[in-house]
Amino acid sequence: MSGARGEPSDARGERAGARAERASAARAEPVSALGAIGWACRRDLLLTAHGKSELALVFVFFVLVTSLFPLGVGPEPALLRAIAPGIVWVCALLSALLSFGRLFGSDHADGTLEQMIVSGAPLAALVAGKMVAHVLVIGVPLAMLTPLIALQFGLSAGAMIVAVAALLLGTPILVGLGAIGAALTLGVRGGAALLALLVLPLAIPVLIFGAGAVDAAEAGMSAGAHLSLLGAGLIAAAIGCPFAAAAALRIALD
Repeated sequence: MSGARGEPSDARGERAGARAERASAARAEPVSALGAIGWACRRDLLLTAHGKSELALVFVFFVLVTSLFPLGVGPEPALLRAIAPGIVWVCALLSALLSFGRLFGSDHADGTLEQMIVSGAPLAALVAGKMVAHVLVIGVPLAMLTPLIALQFGLSAGAMIVAVAALLLGTPILVGLGAIGAALTLGVRGGAALLALLVLPLAIPVLIFGAGAVDAAEAGMSAGAHLSLLGAGLIAAAIGCPFAAAAALRIALD
């Protein structure tokens, strides 16, 4: 009788052990790349909703600085139209530069970044998710503010549309470069100044093609070539920047 009772007990023990082994394997299974991107993006968007004052400073800076140029150079319409593309892009870059430090800074300060690295999720995917969130909260609003800025410079409707399209293509590239710079300067004294020195030279091609697209549209020519180059840069940044930033984060935290 004891043996009969022991046999079912042994079977139950084996089944319990198998379930525990499967549960352990499931916990050890790495998170998928798409899941990591979605989690990081949602997390940063929720955190941004609680820190709207930092975002407001970025947008106020963009509007104020671009608005100073018509006051400084005078009301000459031809001159304002000529300098508008470069001014909009430079101000957009400088505004975005103000926000790059928050990509990893707060997570590094409270230890969240170390937990992300040891979590088993692909670090490059987590970085990509943070970049997507940053584009949504910084890049898209800057592009949407561009028509308001363009009105001050007397740009045509076609040039405004091209300016918005160019910023929508170009700001993700700037965010990718900013992510690499922020990772390289993480925890470094004077990191903000060093970040600017790293990102600004790399952003020159984006500024050239972005401003060139608006110039071409204002002159009545096709801006397709400039937008195509920005699109190619966006694809390259989407593929390469998360991996480069992830590698820089590992080096910074070692």
